[in-house]
Amino acid sequence: MKDFSEIKEQVKAKIEEVKDNASLSEFWQSYLGKQGVIQGLMKEMKNVPPEEKPSFGKAVNEVREWAQGLYAQKQSQVKELELKARYEREAIDVTMPAMKRDIGNLHPITLIKHQMIDVFAGMGFEVFEGPEIEDDDHNFTRLNVLKDHPSRDMQDTFYLTEELLLRTHTSPGQIRTMDTHKPPIKVLVPGKVFRSDSDATHSPMFSQMEGLVVDKGITLCDLQGMLDKFVQEIFGSGTKTRLRPSYFPFTEPSVEVDVSCFECGGKGCSLCKGTGWIEVLGGGVVNKKVLENCGIDSEVYSGLAFGIGIERITMLKYGISNMGVLFRNEQDFLEQFKA
Repeated sequence: MKDFSEIKEQVKAKIEEVKDNASLSEFWQSYLGKQGVIQGLMKEMKNVPPEEKPSFGKAVNEVREWAQGLYAQKQSQVKELELKARYEREAIDVTMPAMKRDIGNLHPITLIKHQMIDVFAGMGFEVFEGPEIEDDDHNFTRLNVLKDHPSRDMQDTFYLTEELLLRTHTSPGQIRTMDTHKPPIKVLVPGKVFRSDSDATHSPMFSQMEGLVVDKGITLCDLQGMLDKFVQEIFGSGTKTRLRPSYFPFTEPSVEVDVSCFECGGKGCSLCKGTGWIEVLGGGVVNKKVLENCGIDSEVYSGLAFGIGIERITMLKYGISNMGVLFRNEQDFLEQFKA
């Protein structure tokens, strides 16, 4: 019984030292576990005289129950302390200023694309998006691109098979639209295009927006009128267009379209290389063969078409000299275009 008193003193002292779950677990193993001190007392039963065994066993059970009571009480205290500590760690001071989070913004190419669509939508254009993987028939043949035309060469076009390729322009969207719609037609075809070309002002992948109008009595004057409105909305109200003769297989006549330099007002500067004009796009009157390839009577209807490089317009609009920065996702560069 004297030993039991000493054990109780040990238990009291040890339980007072418990501050967390780790030390609580250590206490259990030391005193109440299978290899603990109290369980060890039962092993002494064999050394107790037979007449004292009942009282000895009863005394050991009382010590065990007493120690278990202390353990349960301490366990409750430890749980409460840890819960309080967790509350303190996770507490939020609602009076503190909120954490500032940066707001994202649209990429400059997307900004210009949306502006361009808005301008032409105001003129009644609808938007059509065709597939990026095209067949030779839609990308070349029905657009009056002959079999020996240089644009079909491997060094200019990414071929997947003999018949399938990554589209080199969004003009196939014209064919797909004319196949499924009867005139009058007024459609924009924006999207990614692919060509084997790469330098400061060219990329193997870039964005283009094709425009097509088919109706009775469409002329080159209608094209210039639309483009005048377009460049004035994008570059400023004083901007003018100039048409220069050119050649494209799918238009006849074909033109290159220049805009008066919005930087110097046409006086001549580094942007326009002293000419007062900047080339921005190509277009023309839709070739009669292209209309006929789509089952449209070229004696009744005529059309106009134009193709605009969205990166080209973006670079001019924002004064960007190297196209590569548009594809690098550099944070400092992109933050310049926040609204």
